[in-house]
Amino acid sequence: MKIPVLMYHQIEEHAPKGTPLRGLVVRPKTFARHMALMHLLGYRGLSMSELMPYLRGEKQGKVFGITFDDGYENNLRNALPVLRRHGFTATCYAVSAALGKTNAWDAALGINQVPLMNAQQLKQWCAGGQEVGSHSQNHVRLTGLTPRELHAEVVESRGQLGAQLQDTSAIAHFCYPYGACDAAATAAVRGAGYLSATTTVRGRLDTAQPHDLLLIPRVLMSRSSTWLHLLLKCFTSYEDRRGQPTNTT
Repeated sequence: MKIPVLMYHQIEEHAPKGTPLRGLVVRPKTFARHMALMHLLGYRGLSMSELMPYLRGEKQGKVFGITFDDGYENNLRNALPVLRRHGFTATCYAVSAALGKTNAWDAALGINQVPLMNAQQLKQWCAGGQEVGSHSQNHVRLTGLTPRELHAEVVESRGQLGAQLQDTSAIAHFCYPYGACDAAATAAVRGAGYLSATTTVRGRLDTAQPHDLLLIPRVLMSRSSTWLHLLLKCFTSYEDRRGQPTNTT
């Protein structure tokens, strides 16, 4: 069974031409079409927690994962109503030290600064049936960090997000910033007790093959992903053949 875990970032209209990584800003109507098509085909979109029994091979079914990186406010405004309409759940990976701020890590690339959800908005996201995961403390590349730095980014971020949501146990899933991970980073994530961790390696997870749930590949969804692209990425080897890390923020 091959399970696609969709990777989104921003769900918003505005992405000026010439903006670096403009493709990561998916229009609300495009996102709505993606979800409507999957619902029409009889598939259920699930958060990482709800997807885990399927990823472990304990359950079978027409399911796919939905994830959002960085914790943008426009996810709450534009994605949540669509998810609730179809009864889908999703995991939004938030940067614990950046709640209520902007995507400052993108500034040097010339990417527009846009609001990130604050603690109250994350609570609204969860109240809407959705899930929050950790995207580290400061959105830095985890490769090459010292043990102390890794502890801050991996372990302390979990505690900070849990404290804001008043439920530390709720933060059970991790996403590597930029998809950057090495043996030390993966070991830190494992030691922190996360149940899963997602990468930016493109592809679907094949439950029939040996796999590490702390190195989950994902299916990139971009501004130009039409309904046909969605079908190709989710139901054929189109995405699997790429199998390389995606340049994301």
